[in-house]
Amino acid sequence: MTLIKSISGIRGTIGGRPGEGLTPVDIVKFTAAYAVWVRRRSSGLKNKIIVGRDARVSGEMVKNIVCGTLMGMGFDVVNIGLASTPTTEMAVIISEADGGIILTASHNPKQWNALKLLNEQGEFLNAEDGEELLRIAEAETFAFADINHLGKYSEDESFGQKHIDRVLALPLVDVEAIRKADLHVAIDCVNSVGGIILPLLLEQLGVRHIDKLYCEPTGDFQHNPEPLESNLSGIMRFMAEGKDDVAFVVDPDVDRLAIVCEDGSMYGEEYTLVTVADYILKHTPGNTVSNLSSTRALRDVTRRYGMEYNASAVGEVNVVEMMKRTHAVIGGEGNGGVIYPELHYGRDALVGIALFLSHLVHEKKRVSELRAGYPNYFMTKKRIELTVETNVDAILEKVKELYKAEKITDIDGVKIDFPTQWVHLRKSNTEPIIRVYSEGPTQEAADMLGEEIIKIVTQLAK
Repeated sequence: MTLIKSISGIRGTIGGRPGEGLTPVDIVKFTAAYAVWVRRRSSGLKNKIIVGRDARVSGEMVKNIVCGTLMGMGFDVVNIGLASTPTTEMAVIISEADGGIILTASHNPKQWNALKLLNEQGEFLNAEDGEELLRIAEAETFAFADINHLGKYSEDESFGQKHIDRVLALPLVDVEAIRKADLHVAIDCVNSVGGIILPLLLEQLGVRHIDKLYCEPTGDFQHNPEPLESNLSGIMRFMAEGKDDVAFVVDPDVDRLAIVCEDGSMYGEEYTLVTVADYILKHTPGNTVSNLSSTRALRDVTRRYGMEYNASAVGEVNVVEMMKRTHAVIGGEGNGGVIYPELHYGRDALVGIALFLSHLVHEKKRVSELRAGYPNYFMTKKRIELTVETNVDAILEKVKELYKAEKITDIDGVKIDFPTQWVHLRKSNTEPIIRVYSEGPTQEAADMLGEEIIKIVTQLAK
């Protein structure tokens, strides 16, 4: 059993003893701590918290406990049912609630679930807020409401359509052009909530031909739910038959978007954001942001338009903070996460699909041809296993010293930028490992750079 407590929420495997897995006791504890945090943060004028969930088998159980606990803490609860992460974020904004809880373990396997916590802006908690919440949970400084102050419960499943309506209303989403293109689109929604909302989105975008793989929201994931090439052989084989123009793949909570070309090849998860950014920058001058471990291609495309690119620490909340600070018009993460602030500050596969299709039909190219027009980089992701006695921070300092002649960024581990490639080392906060991400102009170059750094770190650790 596993239970991970972090500033962004609590996640773990279902079952086990309290404190060792995501048990009902742990769910009550952290939901109550969140309620205390919300009460301290806001005046409670709305006294309302949104709850949405993905289709995991454990979702019904977790939802009942979360909603009951919030009511016991005196908050009115609006259960929006099976809903994507971005839909839940939008529901907080639209209903002007005091916060929201998303019940999803994102790309983790079906035995996992999690409570992802939102502030009143529908955004994830920052480090300071998250640490305060963890302190509240640890101290158990919460008191439940008496009989006269219990919260009320209601259900509202209209927010999926409201989310779609706001996507369709964006000026750069060209519904008419998409309809005229008469596209054939395939989707793989890994038997979660994407299977509910993506067909509705595509139909309202004017797509009349939709092939659906794994769209029943049963929570019985038919493949590893992380939308990586190694897990998507089914949709890739389907696309290789040549029946459709493009395929979209989402994770269980629909905040990451992967794309498959018309010939069955992967578009590349790093290039979802790059492509959408190209379309946005073509029509909206402004800056861009991604995290330090994302492809350099976004920087290249941004500079092509004479705009400024900035890199944040890894993590959606860090990307959002950098976007606000630099007034970015588009941003996100290289894992297929698109953040378009014209809609909201959250990774959103729905807006990613709408903007990608608008760009595709305007360019009048096949998807593989569109991909070929962007700078080509290759990435390798590795990890270095260490011991609990290893002083990881000291090792990273030594790496910085060894490469001090290069451009170094140390806001999140150590990133070394070379003229044609880069490598990023990040330590884990939960286990004795260093993650090593490297990117180069060829796969061989990226692999070699990663191996070089691994050898150096391994030697330093002895």
